[in-house]
Amino acid sequence: MKNYDAIKLENQLCFPLYACSKEVIRLYRKPLEKLNLTYTQYVVMMVLWEQGDITEGELGKIVHLDSGTLAPLLKRLEKQGLLTRSRLESNERKLLVTLTNAGEALKENAIAVPEEMQGCIPLSKAELKQLKLLLDSALLKMNGIEQEEEKCMM
Repeated sequence: MKNYDAIKLENQLCFPLYACSKEVIRLYRKPLEKLNLTYTQYVVMMVLWEQGDITEGELGKIVHLDSGTLAPLLKRLEKQGLLTRSRLESNERKLLVTLTNAGEALKENAIAVPEEMQGCIPLSKAELKQLKLLLDSALLKMNGIEQEEEKCMM
């Protein structure tokens, strides 16, 4: 008789990660409505506030979005007047993403988002710090190592 424990939902790492991600994004919805941003747009804007001008390709790597997902998102932010995209003179295949004055000004309102989110995840500060360290470590290792599919299974 086969043992099917390996495919029980309760034994999967992927499901609680997926479900927590959905819940955290849901919790961000209300504070981000005030900024007229989706969660993914907010992540992109945080990178731009931190990094300044950046190519679309570099931005995609940082936020883990492919060009098919990132380009329409940037187009919407551009329509909102928060950023511009222009071809690099040195390489016309690359697009440079630049914040507008309105995009830079939005940063002042965005500072309230982390404050509003404090306490939304019912873990202690120590647990949240430990969770972030573990997630950062896992992400770094997954990005830094080209893994064969067999090695990725848990």
